[in-house]
Amino acid sequence: MERSQERNGGEGVAGREPGGEGLRLRREIGLWSAVSLMAGCMIGSGVFMSPQGVLVYMGSPGASLMVWAGCGLLAMMGALCYAELSALVPKSGGEYAYILQIFGSLPAFLVIYTFVLLVRPAAIAAVSLSFAEYAVTPFYPGCSSMPQAVLKGVAASCILLLTLVNCWSSRLATMLVNVCAVAKVFSLLVIVVGGAVVLGQGRGHTETFLLAFHNTTQQAGRIGMAFYQGMWSFDGWNNVNYVVEELKNPKPQLLSMVHVHRLTPSPALMFTTAVALVLVIPGSFSTIVNFLSFLGWITYGTTIGCLLYLRIKKKNLPRPYKVPTIIPVIMLLASLYLVLAPIIDHPQIEFLYIFLFLLSGIPVYFLFVYFHCQPRCLQMATLYLQLLLEVAPTTKNVD
Repeated sequence: MERSQERNGGEGVAGREPGGEGLRLRREIGLWSAVSLMAGCMIGSGVFMSPQGVLVYMGSPGASLMVWAGCGLLAMMGALCYAELSALVPKSGGEYAYILQIFGSLPAFLVIYTFVLLVRPAAIAAVSLSFAEYAVTPFYPGCSSMPQAVLKGVAASCILLLTLVNCWSSRLATMLVNVCAVAKVFSLLVIVVGGAVVLGQGRGHTETFLLAFHNTTQQAGRIGMAFYQGMWSFDGWNNVNYVVEELKNPKPQLLSMVHVHRLTPSPALMFTTAVALVLVIPGSFSTIVNFLSFLGWITYGTTIGCLLYLRIKKKNLPRPYKVPTIIPVIMLLASLYLVLAPIIDHPQIEFLYIFLFLLSGIPVYFLFVYFHCQPRCLQMATLYLQLLLEVAPTTKNVD
């Protein structure tokens, strides 16, 4: 599904084709909005929430700093591997495109299946919970425990409010992104500059430097969990080429439709919101990040396996950019460690739930993709909801 190429000044908002036929998403993102969007993705909830999780799992500030350094190296090496893959497989879609090219449609479908139904909503739930914790903390000073009902209520309200904004107006949503990006950058500047001033005045708590590695954990599972928390702050290193291509006859079609008046993808927003609200109820920021990371590193490891497969089987392919072989090998070993260590050292029933959810995509694939099953009830439900929500399919540009 592509956006309209028509413009109205600097940031056009073309929504219909000439002659009034067809709908297209509004184009509202200009240069400043694009910069704000990228800054907002990079400076996310992990910057403000993950340091606590890393310290809790590692047990000491010195070991925590080593984990942060390791997370940075993993993110850099992973981005380099993805850069080579994007040159070898010049298709949009990120991991989906790479796995589809190398391992076939079933593994690729499982990737996009989990991303749409679990990963994206769970990420929204984690971000909303982090916002709720910061918003509620001033009303419960000290170390007093916050009522979970209040925390969940604020998180759910945040999700619903942002969904309403995005459904109502893409221009208003873009303005909100710009404001939030400025606020996050300003907050980080206050923390960094304030900390430097206090440390320069000799009023900082430097006694922890003397026992930097005291009480460091040696459990492989807890180290893996610490990397889960730290890598959440670097989330986005795999987005080198993550523009999802238009799918042919997507099922269900309702999720790809836009509102006929607002020109916003309201069905997809509502679906994601519903799943995110369900995940907010039992989850916490730390647990959601851990299980998202577990699922993510399965995908990353499979994708790095695609690169090594091409190195072995397709040696003569032209490579505009090539990383040293040791880098994807390290990334593959790191992926195996981060997937297996938490399961072996600290098994949790939630890991089994995630694995079962992943396997549930197999019958869905064979039923709706391989055998092209199109139940009449699904078609009737799509038509009914299309009328109820006032949405219609979008048209694509032909360039």
